[in-house]
Amino acid sequence: MKRLPLIFLACLAVIVAGCGSDGSSTNSGESSTASTESSEKSPAESGGNAEKQGSGSEKTKPTVTVPKGVSPKNFAIKELEEGTGAEAKKGDEVTVQYVGVGYDSEEEFDSSWSRNEPFTFTLGAGEVIKGWDQGVEGMKVGGRRELLIPGNLAYGPEGRPPTIGPNETLIFVIDLLAVK
Repeated sequence: MKRLPLIFLACLAVIVAGCGSDGSSTNSGESSTASTESSEKSPAESGGNAEKQGSGSEKTKPTVTVPKGVSPKNFAIKELEEGTGAEAKKGDEVTVQYVGVGYDSEEEFDSSWSRNEPFTFTLGAGEVIKGWDQGVEGMKVGGRRELLIPGNLAYGPEGRPPTIGPNETLIFVIDLLAVK
């Protein structure tokens, strides 16, 4: 049985969920700490074909710690490390390393680090979950961001069984490696 790509499922969930308020904001008081609509592109199947540019290649896989309490419903960005390279803008091809953890499950469900394969996508083209398009925009090469993505900007009411529950908030730590 062929496994559907992670991002495809996210897109399907967004389509099923329909339109409405995305409940997004730029910051939230609650965040974890750290020590993916129309395309079938998936981090697990992308092949990571972009060149690395700027700093960021010397980083190691981050550890994501989920805070205790009720799952937040607002989108939030936490700048963990400011990059010094090119800034990611809509329409750019960006290459990232990432770790994804479910807020409710507290389990890692995906990581480019585990495959040793960076993921490349076009920013703002709907190739990844909405929370990624919003959260990676404005990053600079060499930077590391933590994204707190509520279910409506991730996999919606369908989730991604068995690893991501319905409307589950997700935490991603993303390193921007390249912008083209």
